[in-house]
Amino acid sequence: MPQADRQLMMGNTACMHGAIYAGVRFYAGYPITPSTEVAEGCARELPRIGGRFIQMEDEIASIGAVIGASVAGLKAMTATSGPGYSLMIENIGYAYMIEAPCVIVNVQRGGPSTGLPTKVSQADTMQARWGPHGDYTAIAVAPSSVAEAFTETVRAVNLSERFRTPVTILLDEVIGHMQEMVSLPEAGEYPVVDRAKPTCDPADYAPYGPTENCVNPMPAYGEGYRWYATGLTHDPRGFPTERPDEIVATLERLRHKIEDHRPEIDKVRADRMEDAEIALVSYGSVSRTALQAMMLARGAGLRVGCVQLQTVWPFPLEPLRTLLQNTRKVIVAELNMGQIVEQVERIVPDGGRVHSLLRYDGELITPHQLIDKINEVST
Repeated sequence: MPQADRQLMMGNTACMHGAIYAGVRFYAGYPITPSTEVAEGCARELPRIGGRFIQMEDEIASIGAVIGASVAGLKAMTATSGPGYSLMIENIGYAYMIEAPCVIVNVQRGGPSTGLPTKVSQADTMQARWGPHGDYTAIAVAPSSVAEAFTETVRAVNLSERFRTPVTILLDEVIGHMQEMVSLPEAGEYPVVDRAKPTCDPADYAPYGPTENCVNPMPAYGEGYRWYATGLTHDPRGFPTERPDEIVATLERLRHKIEDHRPEIDKVRADRMEDAEIALVSYGSVSRTALQAMMLARGAGLRVGCVQLQTVWPFPLEPLRTLLQNTRKVIVAELNMGQIVEQVERIVPDGGRVHSLLRYDGELITPHQLIDKINEVST
């Protein structure tokens, strides 16, 4: 991009632009710190391109409206923070069951409850995986820069449409509110995925029938195809069932449509891992700290590398296992009491190799804190 096309942009604003680039034309939400700029941007930009913005009375209504817009055929999203995400959880579970594509941006702040409205946290990481009850497989992505707030939002919308599922974007307060110089791409530079539509005779359409990739075509309401959307476990036609074989088929499809396509979903970024003896594993804003610490450690003669989890859920087991197989020590750094470190321990079986650096006081982990941890574990 020419220098003239570069602009100073906030992470939340880049997220909004990424959603619009990917085709989002409906936003429903309720303002909450530190995500409000996403809503403000959508309120300003969507009406200009024929989209719709609506401020709802609360977060429960917001996610309900988003699901309704998705079923009506629009790419739809909302943005919130921890307390609002908690309120949305039941309806997010409903979206998993009816397989309604939608995107939820969670700009994380300290908790629980009202917690720290203007301070950073990554303590909603497990909630993005296990929030709704029952068996399902979640997708969540985690940008670590303003540019990634754009590109990972495009990817989140694409994944949602491709797999007919809710996708959570785990921003955090630092990434949401920081400003960096970015260049937004022209139309066509990034791929944009649209949900598959049925082509069969409407009389033959089974909205939840077996398919080769476990993802069923999804018509919009009013396009001539009849389908029933219920949170109850349903048969291939969408109607409630208590037959064990149909229950198993429904739950297996929800799992296999994600698990069988992990190469399309898993995404990690590796820096200086070719000869790394110590690996720093992180995601979100902490990945920026890890990169600086890596450069300082390399300057001191230590062979340190970084792995950023751009996909957090499903946890990228195989890419991470490959990257960590030759490292001597692994340090997992995150802004919570330890929500990812146990996932790393699952794939690094040798005792004593995995260490954690945790901070949950609303402040960032500093590069020198990571350097101190590197020195501690390298002895």
